[in-house]
Amino acid sequence: VVVVNSGMKQPASFLYEQDDQGVATITLNRPERLNALTFEVYRELTDLFAALRDENEVRCVVITGSGRAFCSGGDVHDIIGELFNRNMEGLLEFTRMTCELIHNIRLLPKPVIASLNGTTAGAGACIALASDIRIASEEAKIAFLFVKVGLSGADMGAAYLLPRVVGLAKATELLYTGDFISAAEAERTGLYNRVVASAELQNVTRELAVRLARGPAFALAKTKEMLNRELNMNLETALESEAQAQAICMQHPDYREAYEAFVAKREPKFK
Repeated sequence: VVVVNSGMKQPASFLYEQDDQGVATITLNRPERLNALTFEVYRELTDLFAALRDENEVRCVVITGSGRAFCSGGDVHDIIGELFNRNMEGLLEFTRMTCELIHNIRLLPKPVIASLNGTTAGAGACIALASDIRIASEEAKIAFLFVKVGLSGADMGAAYLLPRVVGLAKATELLYTGDFISAAEAERTGLYNRVVASAELQNVTRELAVRLARGPAFALAKTKEMLNRELNMNLETALESEAQAQAICMQHPDYREAYEAFVAKREPKFK
């Protein structure tokens, strides 16, 4: 993999790299703390996902962790302990920032793959949930454990997104109990798209990321936009919206390129 120097400001609290295939990789890098999030990590992740909207060389984003965890949630000492010193205004400032991160992940018009290398909990589970696709190692148990610490299970979009991924009944169970489920169970419920052996995770993730990066970026962006929009539409509105979206895509050069490639019996070269 050739690492490309990005013109963006490099984050200080986690690792970031772009390669020559159009794939950007974010690696949470506090393995000694199970990649627990700090205020700085939250802020830099939120800002990075916003900046990636305009990073034209990036066509797919992978987020993963170092060590034996993907992300164990907010750091007990650096965040939770400090929050006791805040009034309501200060608490709301923090919770709105955490929700801004989820908003920026969903708003990014590029595929986001969560490559779950290990324990995924709390805010880490919400980051994974907000991603478009989740590929996990067999060790990647997951929990939305907010109620375990006396907080609402409705955190960082979990009560909105989770029922739409696994259904209301399973989402209610996961958010009420805060219990961990195994990677195998997460795959069975549809929360994980795929579970692989730990040794295969990086290669399987990479293969999909490169495939998506080589795909029609405009069409993928429009697909993600419509998936977001149609969450709150009735059928009639959704059908009309899809008709308009498809007509827009038919005007894009990628549509003609796909046709000409098919006729010439070659692989399309999307711009």
